Amino acid sequence: METKNFMTVDEVAQELNVSKSYAYKVVRELNAEMQKLGYLTVTGRVNTSFFHKKLCYSE
Repeated sequence: METKNFMTVDEVAQELNVSKSYAYKVVRELNAEMQKLGYLTVTGRVNTSFFHKKLCYSE
């Protein structure tokens, strides 16, 4: 199975069981944090491994 590098807002909303508008907020916050670390981000998408790391799904 192929692992996706980025998650869409819809996937974030589904994963967290939250509304789409709240998922947009989460994606914006995570992308802002990644930009401060010097990474390039994509609007409306978040890096899957960073998402899981920040939500304590992986170490």
